[in-house]
Amino acid sequence: MNTPFRNVTPNGTGGAATLLLALSFTGFLLLTQALFIVPAGQVAVVTTLGKVSGGSRRPGLNLKIPFIQAVFPFDVRTQVRPEKFATLTKDLQVIEATATVKYAVRPNEAGRVYSTIAYNDREVYPRIIQPSLLKALKSVFSQYELVTIASKWSDISEIVEKTVAEELDKFDYVDVRGLDLTGLEIAEEYRAAIEQKQIAEQQLLRAQTEVKIAEQEAKRYETLTRSLDDQVLFKLFLDKWDGKTKVVPSLPGTKGGNIPVIVGGK
Repeated sequence: MNTPFRNVTPNGTGGAATLLLALSFTGFLLLTQALFIVPAGQVAVVTTLGKVSGGSRRPGLNLKIPFIQAVFPFDVRTQVRPEKFATLTKDLQVIEATATVKYAVRPNEAGRVYSTIAYNDREVYPRIIQPSLLKALKSVFSQYELVTIASKWSDISEIVEKTVAEELDKFDYVDVRGLDLTGLEIAEEYRAAIEQKQIAEQQLLRAQTEVKIAEQEAKRYETLTRSLDDQVLFKLFLDKWDGKTKVVPSLPGTKGGNIPVIVGGK
């Protein structure tokens, strides 16, 4: 009895084509799983069965073991984050301002950050930067009175930046690229007192400057007076004399020195 179905043997042409197609698909899948690209400005942390292996992978085409290794990108470009804060001064006054910190994850430390602190770069700021920044801000501002803070704002900003960098250097995770303090807010009554003190300091400095100038002028005239004897004055007169003036001082040290002038050549 003839059946309507045709037998296909494993060694037939159809079976070889199916096997080739399966192998090609498997090879393509393995290749796509083994290759990955790290964009510019990032590094990649590679884990093998959940454990960090090797150093940070740099931008470009990279290889990994398919289905066994996983890739976690970290942005190492400079990040800019503003942080609004409030803290106490040395004289227990409350100030508010904004600290804008510029930082970047160190490329070689991405694996250590992943292992110990954060699984991605979005967690770097709240877990690494922010605690150190707030600690440094409170530490610095607690050493100065409100008047000093308001009058030396730029100098204190540099001290805060240095303190934050030193705090983060203890962990070697990130580099601090800069820090700006802006938007200082204090109570209005204290602001008026600060302005009055600054005006008084400027007036005092101006008065001290005027006193120094007067002292220098007095010394100059005193020195000049000691150096001007009669002969020097006579010489100065002759240097300026036009030869026509009928009244000329008598030469000092001559006979008749009591005669004050020579009139008409006599």
